[in-house]
Amino acid sequence: MTEPSEAGPQEPERQGKTRDRLAPRLFGRPVPLALVCWLALIWMMLWGDLSFGTLVGGLIAGAVVTWLLPLPVLDPGIRFRPLPFVRFLAWFLLDLVTSTARVVFWVLRSPSPPTAIVPVRLRTSSEAMTVIIMIGVTTVPGSLVLGADRERRELTIHVLGRSGPHAVVAALTQDEVTALETRIVAAFGTRADRKELG
Repeated sequence: MTEPSEAGPQEPERQGKTRDRLAPRLFGRPVPLALVCWLALIWMMLWGDLSFGTLVGGLIAGAVVTWLLPLPVLDPGIRFRPLPFVRFLAWFLLDLVTSTARVVFWVLRSPSPPTAIVPVRLRTSSEAMTVIIMIGVTTVPGSLVLGADRERRELTIHVLGRSGPHAVVAALTQDEVTALETRIVAAFGTRADRKELG
């Protein structure tokens, strides 16, 4: 998949051609076709009419709005890679099932299941990857991100249902988050993000 921010010497020229096709210039200003189509669809929904005239009116309105009010080009720092995503999803669903079973076991077994607050170091410096990791950790039952230190690349995680010495729980949590980080960066990271993890 083409990654704009890590392009080789021929890549910018190819990207420029793609960008020109997707956002032709009108009186010197780009008009992104995808956004114009999206605005036209909203226009038709607002009018409640699926006629040809409403479609043309929506396209004209969308073109005028995008020409008068151009949006800045933003790169969210996320790339989608299908095969690593499938691997991540399969692993994540398995983790959801096992974590849910562990939490249910402890809740049924004891009125006060074991808990721990564990600091976990991340290897990635990407804000986008860190946010996705935090969402992944919090979505899994039995773990909750309490805080994030961007400078130290560290998450503070509340862990529920892990028995044993604190050092063992901390090491196990670190291993699980590192595995999650590896899969997330493989599925959504840029080339620079993947290189950073080694």
